[in-house]
Amino acid sequence: MENNLNEINSITHRIIGCAMQVHRTLGNGFQEVIYQRALAVEMSINNLSFQREMEMPIHYRGEQIGTRRVDFFVEDCVMVELKAVEKIEDVHKAQAINYLEAYNIADGLLINFGGLSLEFKRLYNKKLVTPIANPVNKNNQ
Repeated sequence: MENNLNEINSITHRIIGCAMQVHRTLGNGFQEVIYQRALAVEMSINNLSFQREMEMPIHYRGEQIGTRRVDFFVEDCVMVELKAVEKIEDVHKAQAINYLEAYNIADGLLINFGGLSLEFKRLYNKKLVTPIANPVNKNNQ
């Protein structure tokens, strides 16, 4: 099922709300895996379907050259990459955008729990025509 822009906006808003609740409850200072586990609990409570640490192939010129695990793939349309660092740097954004492009996913969130305040960036795969495309082409699996 192809998600439209309003659905994706609603999903990202709900994910951010879950992340805010986790940060309010735990604060900063934990390792990324702790926030990942807490966010999984919070998204379950909020009826968001997701896959955690979903392994996805990386291709180069049609050849699979490796795999990478996505922190979360939510509602089959939004990739969520987590960090627990002092602040999001350009290298973190570039890495997350590379994952969007490598996995052919249109929309993503980069969420950082490491600062005093929760930090998040919404990311788009500019290689796709529109940010509302079906993120995983199931015909090419």
